[in-house]
Order: sequence, then C-alpha cells, then structure tokens
Amino acid sequence: MSQYPQFSILLVDDEIPFLRSMSLTLERHGFNNLLTCHEPLQVEQLMQQQDIGLVLLDLTMPVLSGQELLARLQEEHPNIPVIIFSGLNQVEAAVDCVKAGAFDYVVKTSDQDQILEAIKRAINTQELAIENQALRNQLLSKTLTKPECFDDFISRSEDMFAIFRYLESVAGSNQPVLISGESGVGKELIANAVHRLSGRKGDMVSVNVAGLDDNIFADTLFGHARGAFTGADRNRPGLVESAAGGTLFLDEIGDLSPASQVKLLRLLQEGEYYPIGSDKPKRSQARVVVATHQDLASRQAEGKFRKDLYYRLRTHMVNIPPLRERIADLPLLMRHFVEQACRELNKPMLAIPEQLMAPLLSYTFPGNVRELRALVFDAVSQSNGDTLSPLLPDLATGATPLPTSNNHPLFSPELPLPTLSQASELLVMEAMRRANDNQSLAARMLGISQPALSKRLKNMRENSQ
Repeated sequence: MSQYPQFSILLVDDEIPFLRSMSLTLERHGFNNLLTCHEPLQVEQLMQQQDIGLVLLDLTMPVLSGQELLARLQEEHPNIPVIIFSGLNQVEAAVDCVKAGAFDYVVKTSDQDQILEAIKRAINTQELAIENQALRNQLLSKTLTKPECFDDFISRSEDMFAIFRYLESVAGSNQPVLISGESGVGKELIANAVHRLSGRKGDMVSVNVAGLDDNIFADTLFGHARGAFTGADRNRPGLVESAAGGTLFLDEIGDLSPASQVKLLRLLQEGEYYPIGSDKPKRSQARVVVATHQDLASRQAEGKFRKDLYYRLRTHMVNIPPLRERIADLPLLMRHFVEQACRELNKPMLAIPEQLMAPLLSYTFPGNVRELRALVFDAVSQSNGDTLSPLLPDLATGATPLPTSNNHPLFSPELPLPTLSQASELLVMEAMRRANDNQSLAARMLGISQPALSKRLKNMRENSQ
C-alpha cells in the first residue's frame, strides 16, 4: 500500500489515548503516513530526522505549551503547516494561534468531518507548495533528471522537452494530470511516462471511458459488493482498487456522461468512492491521469462538461503539439520507424531516399505520429529492394495545396499581387516556420540546397535593415 500523504504527519499530544484514537481515525480514512509524539521536547529532533510536512499540535501540554512549540516551529520550519488542537473552544487562543502562524485551530470535540477537512486542506496546501518549488527548480534546469522515462519519445523539439521537464516537476504529486492533444500524438505514452516518473510501485491501469454508460462506468471503476444486483454473487474490485499504489489512466475523458462526471468529481475531491451496493467508502490509493482529444474548456462552456470537474482535472495540464508543429522531428521519427519496421518484418535496413522527404515535410499528418508509423510500416512491407518505397501512392494529396480555383484565390483580389521577389520571401518564411527554423529541412521543402537558403535568408535580413 502506498503512503498518503507523501510526507509524514506528526501528531503531538501529551495524552497517549488521544494519540491512539486520532491515529486510528486518520488511518481509517486513508492517512497512513503518521508519526506520534507525547513528549513536546522531542519534536525538534523528529523534525530533523523525519520528512515531516504537517504537524498536529495540542495546545495545552506540560513543560512546553503548544503556543511555545508553535513559535519554535514557525521560526525553524516556517514552510510546514501546523494545526492546533484544543480541548476547549477558546476564541482568543484560536485568534492568537492563527496570528502566530498556525494553519488552523480545531477543537478536539468537533465533528469528525470538520477535523478531517482541516487536515485535507493542510495536506493539499503543502503538496501544492512542494510541487511549485519542484516546478521552479525544474523549469530553471535545461536537463532531464530521469531521461530514461522518456525513452518511448523520439524528439528534438524544445516544446516537447519543456513538457518533459514539467512532468518531472509534478511527478511526485497526488493531484490529477490532464493530457490533451489531437489523436495520434502519443497521449498514452505521456501517461506511461508520468507513471514511471512517479516511482509508484503499483501498476498503471488504463480504461477508455468513451461510450460507457453511468452504471458500467461505476462498476468498472468502483466495483460492486455481493448482492448489489442480479448476478452479483461475489464482491468484485474495480479498477480504482486495481490501480492502488499506481496510476489510473482514463482515456477520452471528454466523452464522459454527466452522471459519471459527478462520480469522478467525488473521487478526486474526497479521495473516496463507494462500490455499487456498499455503504462503506473506500479510500483511493491511485493517482488519476486523464486524456482527451477534445477542447474541455469549450465543452464546459457549452454545458457538456462540469466546470468544477474541469478545474479539478487541470491542476496539472499538458498539451501535446501535433506533428505538423514539430516537423523537425520528422527525419528522426522516419528513421526510428523504418528501423522498427525492418526488425519486425525481418528485412535489411532500408535507405530513405532524399526525394521522399520533400512531400513528407509538406504533408499535414492529420493522424500525427500514429499515421506516420502506419505509413512507414506499410511502405517497408511493400519495399523489395534496399530503398524505402513511396509511403503513399499520392502523398501530395495530404499536403496543403496551393488554392488556384476562383472560389479559393491564393491572394486577395482587393490587394495588389506581390512581386516575384516578395513571393519568394513569403515561401522562404513559410518554409522556415514549418521547419521550426531548421534550415536543412526548410531547404528540402523549397527544393534548394541549404547554402542557397542560407544566402537567401542573409539577403532578406540585409534588405530589411
């Protein structure tokens, strides 16, 4: 079983029976990373030795009072939240403690839910503080600390490496991750990378939720108790339980029904769920990662996706750029897929002809990397010599054509035509944009040599001055 939260909670109270009862209460609700201390003078030693991220502190203790210990903790460990417990509802003491830096003040006899909510708020606040610090540190770095977790990706794109660094910074979080992007960009690969980065010992469990009605969704995720419905002759765990200590990946989350959205929201907010037919909640021990090719912001604006669920999911969010926006990756991906296809089809390594790259670089790839892989595997299977066959009979049909009909004029009839020199500059600028400023790729698109393109760019810069 994984520990929750990721840091230890320290309970400090001179009354041992209270420590025991509070420990049992917290463990029953899934908080299992606990330390207890009945000697307030030992707190500082524990703070030095243990990874403590939250302190629950009794107000009235002999030798060293809670207020005195709070002052010491604020001085030595100002980034660790402290919740003060008291046997009495003392308004003046509560105000003094909050002024002194306490995160919250809770009466021991308060409703159990009120106590648990205060602890959850403190945990969430501390987790976000840890994540923000990790994010700042990682974004300042230009290198990956765990590059092996991204071995499935073939890329030289700075946009992709920025995403990798961001994922490393939020890897230890318990908060959900929302992955968006067009079909075929590799959203499940990103989810796998998030799981590996997290270091969680449990499995990654995946389910495509598109088309699941509410009952099937609930049974699939939460399971059911014996006798919950006709045919339920035994308890069946759901995927949330199967992913305990690991990652639960929900694909196509944008297609989730409104009723199922409510159930998912409760799982994320409370960290609890009810198997069908059971009145006893279970604590989720899985990190939730979701993916969609849809624009969730637009769907929630249209009333098709819950706003509260949308904002809960986007705590950590990445958008994977389509292949046409990172065209510099195309030669790397081509070589990778050709090698992969040759191995799987038991063929010698095939050469990639230069003339094949120009139409590929102009192709829009509506199916993204998945489409490129399928095209390469098909071409390798049809290749008989030592050179890769054309990827498509009419690959140019997938490129963005120059509009020539009267209905789609290339230039506005209200404006004068550009000169040949101006049109040449427009083509060069567009090629450089598509190639992400890679001159070799842009030159291939234009059908000229790289030195010739470099000379054109130099002349353009000089003429603009």
